[in-house]
Amino acid sequence: MPKILVVDDALADRALVTGLVAKWMNSTVFEAVDGRDALTKIEIHQPDVVLTDLHMPVMNGFELVTAVRQDFPFIPVVLMTAQGSEEIAAQALRGGAASYVPKRRLADDLFCTLDQVHCTLLGEQAQAQLMHFMTRTETSFQLHNDLTLIRYAVDQSLNLLRCVPLGDETERLRVGIAIEEALENAYFHGNLEVSSVIGYDLSQYSAVAAERLLELPYRDRRIHLDVLIDRDQAQFTVTDEGPGFDLDAVLKSLDPVSEESHPGRGITLMRSIMDEVRYNPAGNEVTLIKHARCEDE
Repeated sequence: MPKILVVDDALADRALVTGLVAKWMNSTVFEAVDGRDALTKIEIHQPDVVLTDLHMPVMNGFELVTAVRQDFPFIPVVLMTAQGSEEIAAQALRGGAASYVPKRRLADDLFCTLDQVHCTLLGEQAQAQLMHFMTRTETSFQLHNDLTLIRYAVDQSLNLLRCVPLGDETERLRVGIAIEEALENAYFHGNLEVSSVIGYDLSQYSAVAAERLLELPYRDRRIHLDVLIDRDQAQFTVTDEGPGFDLDAVLKSLDPVSEESHPGRGITLMRSIMDEVRYNPAGNEVTLIKHARCEDE
C-alpha cells in the first residue's frame, strides 16, 4: 500500500484530503501542519508521495518542494492550489514539483494525479531493477563546472553500476565516493585551478571557485566523464581541461599521519576503493577501474 503525506495547516481541509487519499489504493496516510513539520514526518515515515497545500505558515508549499528536492530527491511532491494560484504552481513545477491539482477539483482530479505520479515512480524503481540485468553499457558526459551536475553524474553512474557484482550495496556506494572525488578534483584542482591560488586551504575553496566560475578561461572549461561497464568490470575516466599536475610531486608530499587538508587524500581514497587508478602523463585525466567480485571471494 502506498504511503502518502498530506500537508495542510487548515484542519478542515487536511481532514477532507486525508479522507480522499485514504480511499486511493488503500493508502496509509500521514499528516503534517506545515512544511517544517512535513520534513520531520518525511524523515520518519519515508512516504511514497507528498501532497501539500501551497499557502502555509512557517514553510509554504513552494519552499517545501525545494527542500524535499534537495534532501529527499526520490520523493515526488504534488501541490494543492487555490483559485488564482496557477502562476505560483507553475513556478513550483519549474522548481521540481511532480504535479499539481486545484483544490476545487480534488474530488475529480486527485486520484488521476496520484495514479500518474505513482506510475512514474514505479517506472523509476523498475529501471533500477532492470539495471541488474544489463550486460554492457558505454556512455559519455560533458559537464559544466557545476557541483550539482557532478552529483547527478555520480548518481547515474551508481545506477549503471548495479549490473556489476560487487558483493554488497556498501561497495557500490564506495565506488560512488571515488567517482565523486575524481570529479571534484577535476572541478576544483583541474578546471578552476583553485589550489594554484590558495594552496590547500579548504576554508577558501568555495569562495575562490565561485569567483573563477565567472572568469576566463576557467568558466569555459568542461569536465568529461566516460563510463564503460560490463559484467566483469566498471571503468570511469574523468578528464578536465586544466593544465594538469605533477602526480609524483603530490604523492611525495603526502603526510603519512594526516591527509585531511591535502589533495593527496582524494588520491589515497580513490586508490583504497578502486582496483586500479591510472593518470595520464599530463595529470589532467584519471581512470578508475573496479573489477567484479567473484562469488567465492
